[in-house]
Amino acid sequence: MLRCLNRIHEVGFDARVEGRVLLEGGDIYSNGVDPMAIRRRIGMVFQRPNPFPTLSILDNTLACAAKGLNRRQKIDCAERALRSAALWDEVKDKLRTSPLRLSGGQQQRLCIARAVAATPEVLLMDEPTASLDPIATAVIEELMARLTDEFTIVAVTHNMQQAARVSDYTAFMLADQDGVGRLIEFDETAKLFTKPSDRRTEDYITGRFG
Repeated sequence: MLRCLNRIHEVGFDARVEGRVLLEGGDIYSNGVDPMAIRRRIGMVFQRPNPFPTLSILDNTLACAAKGLNRRQKIDCAERALRSAALWDEVKDKLRTSPLRLSGGQQQRLCIARAVAATPEVLLMDEPTASLDPIATAVIEELMARLTDEFTIVAVTHNMQQAARVSDYTAFMLADQDGVGRLIEFDETAKLFTKPSDRRTEDYITGRFG
């Protein structure tokens, strides 16, 4: 679903789409809309950290940033993004080194900084803590809470406790008999977790299945 929200699914040769996705009232699938422009407006952080191994920490951070910046502007942009990702103090003295020297949690924050540097309107996160330990997970969750002051975040998680902790609104989706995902319920997180409207939502939250 996340890939449909910024047209990354179109990278697949057999991709097709029906319906509309509205961003600020405009359909991102309208004729004449540039997919690359959409991906700059709607950034994405994947489940597993994916820093570019041949680029330095600095160049990774700036990979999606605006072009045409001079050296001072690049450093300033990277610093803002890395501070937003709570990573600046840990890497400021090794910006020219390989990102592969960082821990898994640091690499994921670097990927968040890379997305933030592009100044998107929306940030998509595909289970951003699935491959991290509990300490790194807590850091990412705190970071997500801070970033909501700047961006709309749409995150996918199978961790019920995490969904309850980090979200303002929650959508519960479930596959039907044909394997097609359906939206079962959408509401404020506090209400959905305490007084869900659909029995299937309640059964999942209470552990009757899933």
